[in-house]
Amino acid sequence: MTDFIPQVASELNIAPWQVTATANLLAEEATVPFIARYRKEATGALDEVQVANVRDRLKALADLEQRRLAIVKSLTERELLTPELALSLEKAESLAELEDLYLPFKPKRRTRAMMALEKGLGPLAELILAQNPQDDPETLAAPFIDPEKSVPDALSALAGARDILAEKFNEDATARQNLRRLYETEGEVKSLVIKGQEEKGQNYSDYFDFQEPVRSIASHRYLAIRRGEAEGILSLSIQPDPERSLAILSDLFLLNDSPSGREVREAIRDSFKRLISPSLETDTRLAAKKKADLAATEIFSQNLGELLMEPPLGERAILAIDPGFRTGCKTVALGSDGRLLEYVAIQPHGSEAARAQAAAIVLALIQKHALTAIAIGNGTAGRETESFVRAIPNLPDIPVVLVNESGASIYSASEEARSEFPDLDLTFRGAVSIGRRLMDPLAELVKIDPKSIGVGQYQHDVDQTLLKSSLDDVVISCVNRVGVEANTASEKLLSYVSGLGPSLAKNIVKFRSTRGPFQSRDDFLLVPRLGPKAFEQCAGFLRISQSDQPLDKSAVHPESYWVVEHMAKDLAVTVPDLLERSSLRSKIKPQAYVSEKVGLPTLMDIMAELEKPGRDPRRVFRSFSFAQGLVKLEDLTPGLKIPGRVTNITAFGAFVDVGVHQDGLVHLSEMADQYVRTPSDVVRLGQEVEVTVLDVDINRRRLSLSLKTGSKAAERHLAGPNADKKDRPQNKPGPKKPARSPEPFNNPFAALK
Repeated sequence: MTDFIPQVASELNIAPWQVTATANLLAEEATVPFIARYRKEATGALDEVQVANVRDRLKALADLEQRRLAIVKSLTERELLTPELALSLEKAESLAELEDLYLPFKPKRRTRAMMALEKGLGPLAELILAQNPQDDPETLAAPFIDPEKSVPDALSALAGARDILAEKFNEDATARQNLRRLYETEGEVKSLVIKGQEEKGQNYSDYFDFQEPVRSIASHRYLAIRRGEAEGILSLSIQPDPERSLAILSDLFLLNDSPSGREVREAIRDSFKRLISPSLETDTRLAAKKKADLAATEIFSQNLGELLMEPPLGERAILAIDPGFRTGCKTVALGSDGRLLEYVAIQPHGSEAARAQAAAIVLALIQKHALTAIAIGNGTAGRETESFVRAIPNLPDIPVVLVNESGASIYSASEEARSEFPDLDLTFRGAVSIGRRLMDPLAELVKIDPKSIGVGQYQHDVDQTLLKSSLDDVVISCVNRVGVEANTASEKLLSYVSGLGPSLAKNIVKFRSTRGPFQSRDDFLLVPRLGPKAFEQCAGFLRISQSDQPLDKSAVHPESYWVVEHMAKDLAVTVPDLLERSSLRSKIKPQAYVSEKVGLPTLMDIMAELEKPGRDPRRVFRSFSFAQGLVKLEDLTPGLKIPGRVTNITAFGAFVDVGVHQDGLVHLSEMADQYVRTPSDVVRLGQEVEVTVLDVDINRRRLSLSLKTGSKAAERHLAGPNADKKDRPQNKPGPKKPARSPEPFNNPFAALK
């Protein structure tokens, strides 16, 4: 690892000593949140993103080095490693470069060139490659005619020689590297509809005859084309101008236009068409896929982070309703700790008698359990159920909140839900999840596979290992930023705490269920298999609200308690006094406590914690209401301005829930009055926005919205599809690029809800 330090430092624009310190901590199995929060002095205050980047880059370089060593070993064992080749392998900076160097020596199936060599045509190939102007190829080939070796004439001999040259050109590292750069910089992504698939593939109509440079194609467009190809709708190719490719090969191998030169030219064309082009196109496709995967994963990660950090209502007793028309609404009463108190099914969408009975049950539950908020799932019948609840006579003045229920059904059928509620129907478990999600979105959403929450794009098409790793990083970061109450947290939530994992999380839950609540952080050391190292990693992120040690409720790490106690002693007060009185804290000079054990960054964090012990970094909860009276798509008309909440952000725009059971798309071109590079520059997940309805397609259940402040967009749709075309700003000019994604108005993740 030490060999990579200068390179990583240069790439990430940080000091080599910071990379070294981070690498050492990672080698000691310190987690990213722990390093970023409690080892700032060691790393120079690198944040979580920087620490993770160091980790990932070091791993990538280590993987590259491992492949290099494997190649060297293989060549050495076969006595093929020359000093020149060894030097080239040592200088290779990418996996592609390594593989290009190794290609001529890589064990492979029997090829046409191999068969030609077996026929003794190697010397002929060398004579042809010399391209002597005086040579006649057929005269050169005559001595190699041998019917017993299946070389009946000169033409057969020359064909075999060309096969040898074609493979030689294909395996030339310089040729491949030059052509690889051409594919990367000048390759064109081209897609065409497969004949007969036009009707079936209407979702991909923007790509029926599409072309865009591979270097600039947006991730969602490339992933959409690949999906269309996988479904048998589209054909996909990535090629630069073939003549440019042939010119590069000719510059390297063609010496003249002699008769032998013309044989070489034919071998070049065969090599490119049969060997080089398919290979480099595959490599370019994979590189473009990797780039698209990274972009899509980044968007998914950003969305997930915003979703997990949505503001919690807090510990409130809640009435939670999972709405439904035919089967009724599954209704549960939850205590402030999330405990299920009572459950019942009501029929608010049936007869008048059923509605009256449902209203009476709701009021009775609220009064019986002193419920202080109502959570309603935003799925089928959600708005109708909300309208019913708000209209109940004598309903107490408590918040009525529509809650995004994406993934609730996934939790309902999970092992965790079955373990907690073995005798409870799936739908009631869903209602519990909806209520708990209002109390604390983070604590509830960690129980669900992030891919089931519906806040990404093409999540099933991207590299699943990359996606899981990235999303796990996001969940771990969010959980540790907020902190976890050790005596109430679920096993799943605890498993994401720094240094724990599923096994220790299970042991913690088992310990507190048999021994009672934790009384102090020191009690963690009594948990089976939770040793000093795990304690060091997790202690600062676990809270114990009822502890007699006030710092156990904060993010101050136990290793730093002595500093706070020293501060209190110097002021002749107690630690609780410091926490309660800002006048005392203002007298503390953090610089006075800098030592070899603790530096100024940690001291400043400690001072911030003393100001607000265990503070929640999430925003304060605000109740949100959709426009009343608008509950279905048919209620909307172009030009209408209505409130909504951003539910998903993709590369091509943002989806907004306006309360009509169909999220609408704000396309990138409708995000703002000025040019917008990416939707995340304008909106964030969960943000409350006011949108203008542009278009309502009842038949296809599609809704188009605008965030522009002016009225031109709405006026344009009211006037007709061709009105004011000259006034429309174009974010992505070009005749071949699609205006929208294959799913332009319909949220592609709605089916996951």
